[in-house]
Amino acid sequence: MSDPTYAVLTEPEPVPPEARAHDPLAVAFGNASLLGVGYLMMRRRKLATVTALVTVVLVSMLTSTDRRSYEVAVLLWWAAVIAHGWFLARRGAERVAVRSRRLVALAVTLPVLLAVGLLRFDASRIGQSVTEARETGDCAEVLSAQGRVWLGHRIADAPLSARGDGIVRACNQLQTAGVELTTALTGDTDALEEGFGTLASVLTEPGNEKTVEATLNGLLGSLPAKDACDTVAVTDWLRDRKRSHDVLDRSADAVKRTAPAALVGCGDDHLADSSWEKALTHYEQLLDQYPGNGLADKARKGSRQATQSIELANVRSLLFAQEPGSQPEYCSSPAKYSGAKPIGKGTNRALFYGGDEYSDHSDKLPGSWKTDDPAVAVLVVCMGEQTFGTSVQTCPYKAETSGSTTYVAFSKIAIPVKVYELRTGKLVANRKIQIDGTSCPATITYFTRGDSDSGPPSARYVDASKSDVRAAFRPLVIR
Repeated sequence: MSDPTYAVLTEPEPVPPEARAHDPLAVAFGNASLLGVGYLMMRRRKLATVTALVTVVLVSMLTSTDRRSYEVAVLLWWAAVIAHGWFLARRGAERVAVRSRRLVALAVTLPVLLAVGLLRFDASRIGQSVTEARETGDCAEVLSAQGRVWLGHRIADAPLSARGDGIVRACNQLQTAGVELTTALTGDTDALEEGFGTLASVLTEPGNEKTVEATLNGLLGSLPAKDACDTVAVTDWLRDRKRSHDVLDRSADAVKRTAPAALVGCGDDHLADSSWEKALTHYEQLLDQYPGNGLADKARKGSRQATQSIELANVRSLLFAQEPGSQPEYCSSPAKYSGAKPIGKGTNRALFYGGDEYSDHSDKLPGSWKTDDPAVAVLVVCMGEQTFGTSVQTCPYKAETSGSTTYVAFSKIAIPVKVYELRTGKLVANRKIQIDGTSCPATITYFTRGDSDSGPPSARYVDASKSDVRAAFRPLVIR
């Protein structure tokens, strides 16, 4: 009889976690969340933690740098963890499909993928709105549209959000340029230069043509400025600006439209302020740059007025005598005043200046012959020192105390005169006039020194009356 056989029952050894059977599809679904959910199903906590950390780092780099390469890296990482989870789950001796696990994985992953998809779609709509606003030059709408972007959009579609941020930065620069260009309307050409520099900088980025044009239109539409001279400062700078062969060259059209009226207006303002040199500069600038403009006649008139005012101011300065009774500088360096009347028939009013207090006989001339105002004068008469002219009569006179007889020769009053036409500054007469008068009066008065009385001087001027003086000066002022 054979020995009985005893069966020994032993407890099975525990299966390590990595050797347990897992559903590859559930693990792949779980890892598709990029949160390491698939690894957690396999109880690979370290892998799950590493996966989550790497995901956080990549997403952080993606949102902070806005580079397309990081978006590609995230996609590659996503594919890698899915594939790794799939193949890691297939290594078990037995593979089981547990529907509940798949549902759990999908419950975690699908919301993540759905959220990313919806956020990318919304980011795309915002990006489209930003692009359309930029294409119409509406920076206000650009800022409004891009203002709807939040962190979720930046994670879901960082490059698209970054492009919107770039457009916003350009619009912010254009807002600064707009402020600078507004300041330029006060005649600040430094602000104008800075504003155009900003516009040119923004224009180097493709797609900003319309927003730059809209900002430029803000300046051009505000021309002319309230002050004509401020407008001239702006248009002069724009005219001298080097052409860039882009939308900024549209400023040339605004210059042609506004500069002529501004030049005349500024000239008129300076003329009213007696700034004749500045007024003349602006009038002549219009005639030089826009000779066929409808305002050319007005500019010519203003130019003549400014020129005559400058000439008159110069003449007044030359006619100012440093000392009473002395001849002014005009008598040796005459200048023209084209606003004066030309010499004509009848009375030509004159300015009279004597070489000394004795040669000036203008106080005996009619008021209609003379004037003190160069603005209404026709002639300038410069009188030299008087001398003895033609002898008229010689008469004997006996000294009262000594009784000696002296023969006194009476002569006409000879005065050298130079006559200038004020309108041209030309010398029209250079001769010596002689004033006649009465001679040999019954008695004459003279001065003696001490007790000696040698009698009166042997030469004496005739006694000229008003009519005698007028007769001598008449040919100078009346034609």
